[in-house]
Amino acid sequence: MDNTPLKTESFNNSKFTEEELGLKQEKNQKLKYFIIGGLILAVIIVAIVVVVVFITKDRKEDEEEKRENRKPRSLLEKLRSKKTPYYYYNTTRLNETITTLLDLAKKDNIKIHFSLKSNFNEKVLKFFQNYPDIGIDCVSGGEVNYSLTQGFPHDKIVFAGIGKTEEEIEFAVEKGIFCINVESFEELENLNKICNKLNKKMNFGVRINPNIAPHTHDKIVTGSNETKFGIYIDECKDEFYNKIEEIFFHTNPNYNNLNFIGLHFHIGSQILNFSDYIPLCEKIDKYIGELNERKIVIAYLNLGGGLGVDYDEPDLHPIPDFKGFFDTYLTNIKSLQKIGPNFNNNTKITLHFELGRSMIAQSGLLISTVIYVKRGIHKNFTILDAGMNDLVRPAMYGALHQIAKVKDENDVSDEKETYDVVGPICESSDVFAKNYTMDKLNKSDLVMIKSAGAYGESMASRYNYRKLVEGYMDYELDY
Repeated sequence: MDNTPLKTESFNNSKFTEEELGLKQEKNQKLKYFIIGGLILAVIIVAIVVVVVFITKDRKEDEEEKRENRKPRSLLEKLRSKKTPYYYYNTTRLNETITTLLDLAKKDNIKIHFSLKSNFNEKVLKFFQNYPDIGIDCVSGGEVNYSLTQGFPHDKIVFAGIGKTEEEIEFAVEKGIFCINVESFEELENLNKICNKLNKKMNFGVRINPNIAPHTHDKIVTGSNETKFGIYIDECKDEFYNKIEEIFFHTNPNYNNLNFIGLHFHIGSQILNFSDYIPLCEKIDKYIGELNERKIVIAYLNLGGGLGVDYDEPDLHPIPDFKGFFDTYLTNIKSLQKIGPNFNNNTKITLHFELGRSMIAQSGLLISTVIYVKRGIHKNFTILDAGMNDLVRPAMYGALHQIAKVKDENDVSDEKETYDVVGPICESSDVFAKNYTMDKLNKSDLVMIKSAGAYGESMASRYNYRKLVEGYMDYELDY
């Protein structure tokens, strides 16, 4: 029997393994605690999220319940929620106006272009985009660019104006807008040069000055020979028709990038007497007839705008007489009623209108606060915080807008007083109305100047270094 003592090396190795196992157990224990801690933290986070969701839901339900039970703001409360002066647009009236207009236009395939110069408030234009049949009428390159950036299709944009620069024309041609209305032979040659330079074709119409002066303010007559607008065709008939023949029949290859599509007319603004349009219709028939004699056919007849609104009694006539306006043209332009294989090469003439005032004027109010009621020697003055820089029409045209006190629903007083209603601008012409009788006013009362949606905000300035007036849609003041 071997009595040699056993070696202890294996035992030493075994002892080392136990230490290593101890470290592993310690690590496992830490991992176990880490996992347990992570699970606890996750449970806490989930619990917090659940609590937040329920609290938010309860608050939202409470807010909705409060809103449902909340008494609607009175008009006075709404209008006091913004710092005056500002423009306020009634979207209900605007929707009724546009719907009425487009329903009538659709019956006769009439195309409507909103005159951007009348109002380019971004929110108003966004509202118009609810009606894809509305195009835009522009009178500057800036307006063309703005229309495009606001999302209006390039093929629904018409560019008019007597002083288009080469830069503006080039921009419009590059963007491929529907039509440019040229107003002189010089502009026509400029357009042709630019189209050839870009090698792009362009539709164009010619604005004719028919020498007709409607019954409206002298400063908004645009169709007589004493104005700067359009080509005076009766003074240069041969030159005009020879030029159009060259372009229409491409007898001069220099004009191959121009596409003559029709005629453009606009005799003035704020016209309420439709008989003013009858002489225009007779002239239109004459010019179309002279074109047809030369076998030149048109598909585009732009009749401008000019339809007036009732500034005296806007609440009695909130929507202009679009039907009477359209019917005047449809009835009196005899060319539109002619039929047969030899008329206009069987090409249907599409009527285009560039309406502005009639689409937006009655939907806009200028809201202002009475700063002082000043007692003069022979008259009283109501001094508003709105001035001619906010609404220039009265100073520029002698225009009179209806002015009314915004009354609380509990205010049943009917006391009247006569004022000169004026603004704070340092100009004697800063007057909205003279010897105007209305509800008695006191300091801090709110007043509305009606029918101010057109040529109000768009013509505003910072004269006297005043803040440029803001414009709000009615829904912005609801809560």
